[in-house]
Amino acid sequence: MENQEQQASAADALTQAIANKLEYLSTLQAAVQHGDDRQVYELLDQVRYYQEVKKTRSTRAVNHLAELVDNIHPQISHYLSDNLIDYLGHIYPFFYYEEYTTGLFHIYFGNWWDRRLFGDLDVINVKFEFDEKEYQKLKDSFALEAHGQRLNTAQIESISGQSEQLQKLVDAQTTRDNQKAELREQLKENSGKSSMPWDSGKLKDERQGIIDQLTKLADEDEKALNAHKTIKENDDRILVLSKEDTILNYEKQSIRDAFDDFEHFEAHNASLYADYLNSLLGKSEGEVTVDD
Repeated sequence: MENQEQQASAADALTQAIANKLEYLSTLQAAVQHGDDRQVYELLDQVRYYQEVKKTRSTRAVNHLAELVDNIHPQISHYLSDNLIDYLGHIYPFFYYEEYTTGLFHIYFGNWWDRRLFGDLDVINVKFEFDEKEYQKLKDSFALEAHGQRLNTAQIESISGQSEQLQKLVDAQTTRDNQKAELREQLKENSGKSSMPWDSGKLKDERQGIIDQLTKLADEDEKALNAHKTIKENDDRILVLSKEDTILNYEKQSIRDAFDDFEHFEAHNASLYADYLNSLLGKSEGEVTVDD
C-alpha cells in the first residue's frame, strides 16, 4: 500500500512538472502569436525582468523553464530583432545592423566610407557587445579631444619626425661624401707614418677613430639609400592613421548629436534592457501568468 502511495505521489509530481513545462511553452507561443515581445522577454529571463524593469526583487524561485528554448535562441532572436532594431534606430541612428546568420547581428558604426565593424548586437539580452579594441579607440579619442589631440596625433608626429630625419640624411649626402674623402686621406697619412714603439698605441687609436667615423658615415649612407622607400611607407602609414582620425571624428559627432557626450552614451548602453522593455509595456496586453 505504501509503495502504491509513493508511486502515485511520484506520478503527480511528474505530471505537474510536465504541465508546468507545457504551460510555459504554451504561454510563450501565445506571446509570439500576439506579437507581445515584452512578454517573450519576461519569459526568457524572469529574474532579470523583475529586477531591472519592475525594480522589485522577484519572490519566485528560478524555475529554469527558459532553458527549454535554449536551442531555438537563434529563431527567437530573429523574431525579436525587428522591433528591437526599429527602437534602436531612433535612439542610436548611427548604428547599422547586419544579420550575418539567423539571429546573430553585426553592428556597423555609420554609413560612410570605411565605416567600422563595431561589434555585435545580443538581441536576447538586449545588449551591445562592442569590439573592445574599437570601443577603446573611440573612448580614448574623446578623452584626448579635451587636450586638443586626436587619437593618432602622437604616432603621426613620431612617424613624421622619422621621415624628417631620413630626409636630412638624403640631403646631407654631399657633405658625407666630402667627410669620407677627408677621412680616407687621414687614414692614408696615418698608415704612412713610421712610428716609434712608444707612439704605436697613439697611432693605432687614431686609426681606429678614423675607421669608426667612416663606419658611421657608411651606415648613414645605407639608411639614405633606403630612405625614399621608408619615407613612402611612412606617408602611407600617416594616411591610414589620418583616415582613422577622420572616421573617429564622424563617430564622435554622431554621438554628440544623439547623446551630447560620451558619458550619456555609456549610460544609455547600460540601461538599454530596462529602457527598451519599458517602452514595450504600453503595448503589452497583460502580465505573465505562468506558475513557477
